[in-house]
Amino acid sequence: QSLKFQRYSMTRNAKAKGRLGQQEVRDKLLETFPDLEPDDIKSTVMGDSGEDIQLSPAARKIIPLTIEVKRRKNNLKTVYDYMEQASSHAKGEPVVFYRSDRKPWVVMVGMEHYMNLLKVWGNENKKSKSVGSNARSLQS
Repeated sequence: QSLKFQRYSMTRNAKAKGRLGQQEVRDKLLETFPDLEPDDIKSTVMGDSGEDIQLSPAARKIIPLTIEVKRRKNNLKTVYDYMEQASSHAKGEPVVFYRSDRKPWVVMVGMEHYMNLLKVWGNENKKSKSVGSNARSLQS
């Protein structure tokens, strides 16, 4: 019975860690896009299928992403070693491109840098959509 309780509490702790990770990402997105409301970006209930971060239609127009959040105590050491190696080469933003055999390339950047890129991308999406709607209204 002690082992069963241990297994249950470990699962509960893992879910709590995952939930906190989702909330950190949600909070960072809301900070990056202050025009969005908390209801626009929600952390899903642990165990639900689908995206870890749910976006409202308004948020999805600005942030057209499907977000999966992983938070681990370890097993990502090698990935962080790669980021440290990239940081040591020069003063630019560290970026790591990696892939496994027969898998697509994946790119890793730091969260702050990614949020800045996402903000620029979101602003560009807003501009291009408003330019398109202005052009349509001029044609009418």
